[in-house]
Amino acid sequence: MQTATSPDVPQGVRQVEIGPERDGQRIDNALVTLLKGVPKSMIYRLLRTGQVRVNGKRAKPDTRLSQGDTLRIPPVRVAERPADEGAPPAAIAAAAAAVIFEDKHFLVIDKPAGMASHGGSGVSFGAIELLRQARPKEHLELVHRLDRDTSGVLVFARTRAGLTGLQAAIRAGEVTKQYLCLMVGHPQKAKFDVNAPLKKSVLQGGERMVRVADDGKPSLTFFREMEHYSGARLMQATLGTGRTHQIRVHAAHVGHPLAGDAKYGDKEANKRFRERGLHRLFLHASHLSFELDGRAYGFSAPLPDELKAVLNALAPQEKSRKR
Repeated sequence: MQTATSPDVPQGVRQVEIGPERDGQRIDNALVTLLKGVPKSMIYRLLRTGQVRVNGKRAKPDTRLSQGDTLRIPPVRVAERPADEGAPPAAIAAAAAAVIFEDKHFLVIDKPAGMASHGGSGVSFGAIELLRQARPKEHLELVHRLDRDTSGVLVFARTRAGLTGLQAAIRAGEVTKQYLCLMVGHPQKAKFDVNAPLKKSVLQGGERMVRVADDGKPSLTFFREMEHYSGARLMQATLGTGRTHQIRVHAAHVGHPLAGDAKYGDKEANKRFRERGLHRLFLHASHLSFELDGRAYGFSAPLPDELKAVLNALAPQEKSRKR
């Protein structure tokens, strides 16, 4: 990626060969990512005046690129941006070591708790930025997200077909996402659903919260008991929808918040669990599966050692898994 070194420095003409990650992408959307910092109005003006060409021919905004095409990008002026600083080597190594699967279309990691999915909001480097630095010659896109405090399966696309295909499956509700979580207290039923609409809100001070509200978006979570512990239950939560903080808010809504949840949880209960060694949110994305082009994909990540240690520290009432 070219970086301007002084204000309003023009980039020279670039000839970009289209790879598989942009096969089928509209040219206007491709230019938005290829010309970071350039206003969309300028991008459409370049297209309108014929300065952008594909294989020597003028392109319209809705022209779709194909692998192997040569894209001509004219000189443009972009605002000065500071040179990108590299992430700490230990962080890059941690992201690289977390890879659990890769093929032509996807790369999957078992994301550690504390690592954001992407940079922003005070976080300089998330998993996507770290992996891009670990694999500078690869094209990687984040397909979905996990909260920073949540560990587990996180999927990246290596091709445009993988990105659009999996995102379409997610929108259609054709992706199975399962989590393991520790609920405070003892829910009355071993299996129950929470069907409660959720709405985002911003509190004074800028903190974003999610709450159950009649005018919120439809939200559904399926809970199933896995193991009994003293003062808690290990549950499997399967998403029927994929709202922000859905499992955490639904668990709190039924009176059994997640252990270690500083935002929606029980302070006194969290204190008790800290004494048993829990210093994070007990929420782990354990499994994600879907089908794409006739192939079945399934990714699983075991419960992290620090969460296993917490369970071992709790007095088990019944260790057998429920079926």
